[in-house]
Amino acid sequence: MSRFLTFPRGGVHPGDMKDLSKDSPIKTLETPAELIISMSQHLGAPAVCQKAKGDRVRKGELIATAASFISANIHSPVSGTITDIRPVTLANSVCCDAVFIKPEPAEDDPTFDTKGYASLSGEELLGIIKDQGLVGLGGATFPVNVKLTVPIGKPVDFLVLNGVECEPYLTADYRLMLEHPRAILDGAMIISKIVNPGSIIIGIEANKMDCVAVLEDEIRKAGYPIKVAPLKMKYPQGDEKQLLKAVTGREIPSGKLPIDIGSIVCNVGTVNAIQQAVAFGKPLFERVVTVTGNCVRNPGNFLAPIGTKIRDLIEAAGGLVEEPDKLISGGPMMGFSFWDLDTPITKGTSGILALKYKGRQQRQTHCLHCGKCVAACPIGLEPTMMYNLITSGDYAGAMAHDLMDCKECGSCSFSCPAQLPLVQTFRLGKKMGRAKK
Repeated sequence: MSRFLTFPRGGVHPGDMKDLSKDSPIKTLETPAELIISMSQHLGAPAVCQKAKGDRVRKGELIATAASFISANIHSPVSGTITDIRPVTLANSVCCDAVFIKPEPAEDDPTFDTKGYASLSGEELLGIIKDQGLVGLGGATFPVNVKLTVPIGKPVDFLVLNGVECEPYLTADYRLMLEHPRAILDGAMIISKIVNPGSIIIGIEANKMDCVAVLEDEIRKAGYPIKVAPLKMKYPQGDEKQLLKAVTGREIPSGKLPIDIGSIVCNVGTVNAIQQAVAFGKPLFERVVTVTGNCVRNPGNFLAPIGTKIRDLIEAAGGLVEEPDKLISGGPMMGFSFWDLDTPITKGTSGILALKYKGRQQRQTHCLHCGKCVAACPIGLEPTMMYNLITSGDYAGAMAHDLMDCKECGSCSFSCPAQLPLVQTFRLGKKMGRAKK
């Protein structure tokens, strides 16, 4: 029997394409000439800007406050002057207000010194996490303080750290685990103080066994009660539903959350940011971004200020060797296509891909009724049925066939020989179904 864990149903095996950037250590991006700080870079309501055009801001200063319970504070990544506040369109097609900042040298830039936090209560730690604007860095951008606020009467049996990074091309989490293992482990113990889990597990796919070795060595040195679970390479192993099934054996019921099965899942990038916020008082104003693809001259991983234009990241990676057929924010399976290189990154931007298609492209045909999408779905849904219902305008019928359980992982689209736009159709169906309801 294989020693690698995995989820039991569906999944696909795209080429991981990580060799392009996995050997590139994290480099700190030089401060760009202009930053564009979006007010909507988290799940929930956009933040409310507290600044005006012409205001000077300092690095780490609060510039926008959470607008509701599901929202997050936003801080300036640099010292400089606000030159404009106007709407922009993000890579995920969201249109929202943004603060344009021209960075300027500042002698009084704050330094984030180590702070004592051993005596802090869980409630105080949650307050720090909320104040520093932390959101999930795995893609969902859910406010971390909300995720770690455990309802009364719901014990946390498992705290699972997600180091899977199963999307092809992306290596930001891989480099974080290799280069900052102790910070991630310390972050896990900070979370542990808040949620008091029965056990702590880090899930890592088999193509990152060097990370497994590094983390296990650090765990031994620190004496932390943390286990590392090597996982079989299978997409979408990093989805929390599949990850929890693999490492705990528990399955999240339809319409429920991880906490309903006694679990909390945090991406390793998020855990690293928690350690930075609590131990150093550092807001979430920068993150590691993978810049890669067969059109990028020198693919790599960059610690970039939030609000950096994608153009500046690509230039830092040596520029483009040829005009790409597609630009993607995130991974190729669940990311968003965009076209404007002046689009800014947000807290949720894990990667930038510039891809050129090689060989002849297949054309879209009618559904072949082959069943490959059904076999690939890790949730056990019927993509063909949902697709037909949505394209015929029966949104209520699609909702009745568990459309809202779809995680939009792209496994069905990847396996479809007819090249049907399944995921895009499901996104439309959800939007129309909610509107009709």
